[in-house]
Amino acid sequence: MKVVSILGAVGSGKSFAAKQFSAPLFNADDEVKKIYNKDKNCFFKLRKVLPKFINSFPIKKKELVNSIISKKKNLNEINKIVHPIVRLKMNKFLYKNKDKKIVVLDIPLLLENKLNKKNYILIFIDAKKKKITENLKKRKNYNSRIIKILEKFQLPIPYKKKKSNFIIKNNFQKKSLKKNVKMIKKQLLDYERNHS
Repeated sequence: MKVVSILGAVGSGKSFAAKQFSAPLFNADDEVKKIYNKDKNCFFKLRKVLPKFINSFPIKKKELVNSIISKKKNLNEINKIVHPIVRLKMNKFLYKNKDKKIVVLDIPLLLENKLNKKNYILIFIDAKKKKITENLKKRKNYNSRIIKILEKFQLPIPYKKKKSNFIIKNNFQKKSLKKNVKMIKKQLLDYERNHS
């Protein structure tokens, strides 16, 4: 099983690229949404550390955003509670799909949280800052302050690029991104075939 991990800045098009592999996909953001909607245990833990902000279940994104804007350190508190749950879900996903040729991980803080292993194939989605900002502004819940805070928690872009096995330039033309993903997927499957 080849584990492909998609890296890139917030809003660079990681999730779109991840879907183009047409392979089992673990999307950390989707999993976090499910946790906020369904995990009461997580809610009680968050309410305990952020009583001023977290007071309703399912957990509301607005309450989390307000807590982070109020104090950047609160993001750490949230991550300490939520990330171990995501890690557990990721491990279950990998075990469930262990017989597949390729699986894809779309986890924004993969390197930061040391979730990657040596044999993971890292693909960096490289996009111009101006294009990323344009893309982010189209999102209905766009909040520039939150984006800046999230970016501070990420490792530098040059470091991520250096660690990556492949770099895909994203000019936000879907056709070229799909083509690049297809080429990389073929390369990985060919390598697997020739070395198995």
